[in-house]
Amino acid sequence: MFGQLRTLQSPTGATLGWRHWPVCDAAEGILLISHGLAEHSGRYARFAETMARHGFHVYAHDHRGHGESRAPDAQLGLFSQRGGFEKVIADLRHMREMAVTNHPGLPIVLFGHSMGGLIALNAAESDPELYDALAVWNSNFRPGLAGRGALAILAIERMLKGSDVPSPLLSKLTFGAWSKAIADRKTDFDWLSRDQDEVSKYVADPLCGFDASVSLWIDVFELAFAGARSDRLARLPAKLPVHLVGGSADPSTMNGDAIGWLGRRMKARGMTDVTVTIYQGMRHETLNEIGRETATEDFVRWCLEAVGAESRAIERM
Repeated sequence: MFGQLRTLQSPTGATLGWRHWPVCDAAEGILLISHGLAEHSGRYARFAETMARHGFHVYAHDHRGHGESRAPDAQLGLFSQRGGFEKVIADLRHMREMAVTNHPGLPIVLFGHSMGGLIALNAAESDPELYDALAVWNSNFRPGLAGRGALAILAIERMLKGSDVPSPLLSKLTFGAWSKAIADRKTDFDWLSRDQDEVSKYVADPLCGFDASVSLWIDVFELAFAGARSDRLARLPAKLPVHLVGGSADPSTMNGDAIGWLGRRMKARGMTDVTVTIYQGMRHETLNEIGRETATEDFVRWCLEAVGAESRAIERM
């Protein structure tokens, strides 16, 4: 069954819940999906099915502390008591190794949404030889002074309460603030999408919308600050195809400004194949937004071009 949940033991000690959507015809590449905060890989089924129809074996796993993945040091809402930054990237690397073993010789496209985009860019910088193309959607690598302030708050919370408990203050400053940015909101999660059916699915999903721990928030901010550092961007191949996407009404990326900033920063570091698209009116979850079909078609074309198969894009649309 396509997209059926399976498990994989990671060298980090985590048992990863993962899914695979196989190609039915000729394969063009492998797409690895890195999901966002407080959600899981199963929410990408529609996108994965489309990409599989266009020649990509799609693999997606639940990060530590999310979905169906389990680890002795990572309950729901926590990457790890220690070393979460490194462990979540190591888990992704292990997923890649499995995919390559199953489908040798195919190019690898790494896709990340939101927190998953933070993980994806840092993973590509940590192992630049392992990925042939990179897509980062709806991620904020520019937390700025507010992010530094958040880390200071989290350090105090960790000292007073521990690292494995929720951080109500950070949830209020992030999810709460993004919710208030939507004037006509019907739920606290309307900042995700204008499609009320998709928002309702998120709200009803028991594996979504949970409170992140102090430790997880620290890891998220460290991923954000690290990913856009000049020395880390310099590790990426200058010709690496990069696809950056945002929404003009996404409060978590400053209405897409953070996406444009990352694109300019990459180009300033000498990267020559960086595509930046800000979809007008879209909020945070491009793949679950009104107009997602256009965004997905654009990605299919980019993906096929990135792996050298653009001539087959129109034929498969």
